[in-house]
Amino acid sequence: MPHKMTITGSATGPLREYDRYVAFDMREKGSPSAPKGLKKSTFISYTVFVAKKAFNKTGLTKKSIMHEKILVQGEPTLDIPIDECPGEIGIICFQITVLSNKNDKEANESKDKKEAQQEVSKAQQEVAATKQEEKQEPVVKEPKTVQPEVNQTPVQEKKAAPQKKQQPIQPKGTKDVVSFEDIIVPEAFLKTRPNPVKTEEVIEFVKRTGHLDKPLTIEKETKVLKDGYRRYIVAKTMKIDNVPVVYDYQK
Repeated sequence: MPHKMTITGSATGPLREYDRYVAFDMREKGSPSAPKGLKKSTFISYTVFVAKKAFNKTGLTKKSIMHEKILVQGEPTLDIPIDECPGEIGIICFQITVLSNKNDKEANESKDKKEAQQEVSKAQQEVAATKQEEKQEPVVKEPKTVQPEVNQTPVQEKKAAPQKKQQPIQPKGTKDVVSFEDIIVPEAFLKTRPNPVKTEEVIEFVKRTGHLDKPLTIEKETKVLKDGYRRYIVAKTMKIDNVPVVYDYQK
């Protein structure tokens, strides 16, 4: 099984394109020392073969490949025609990576650091300028605006005046309003049953107007019901607390 190889450097010649792959030459320094009696190797030349799809992913071009530092991982091959492989060793590339240039990296870091320092310095200058302006600018007190006094007496008197409570509307002929609970119904009324149709008509009237259509007739002293038993039943059904009345002697 061929031994895996890793080489780094830049292309030493132009990029050559073929049907499904590209090729370029690279060079690495040989070992600085060799066993006694053997000739030292000054450098070794390679020809790297890369599939076009893998090469295009790197973003390299025919011009940039001669200036970018790259890392190639692959294995040696002897199956490439000699006219396509001018290097001493042919390399079938499995992976190719563009390495960042150390000088460029240092230059970018230096540039970023310099810009950050400039931003901090600019911010400090703005703060110092603001403080200086605050010291120099005199504080001008704005004159107080005196609002004219508004005579609120009529409004206050209007609010203070007690509001008359609006009395509920009562049917025509009402002479007084008494509590529903105070009215006493004689036994004779309790044994009767008013016409349900007419009773329903009175209920509908109360729903529309909010009050009975006629007052009840009662004795003034005893509050005994004399007339209007149907309206008494309606007041009880509609839960009317106070009912309109006329007194028996006034009828």
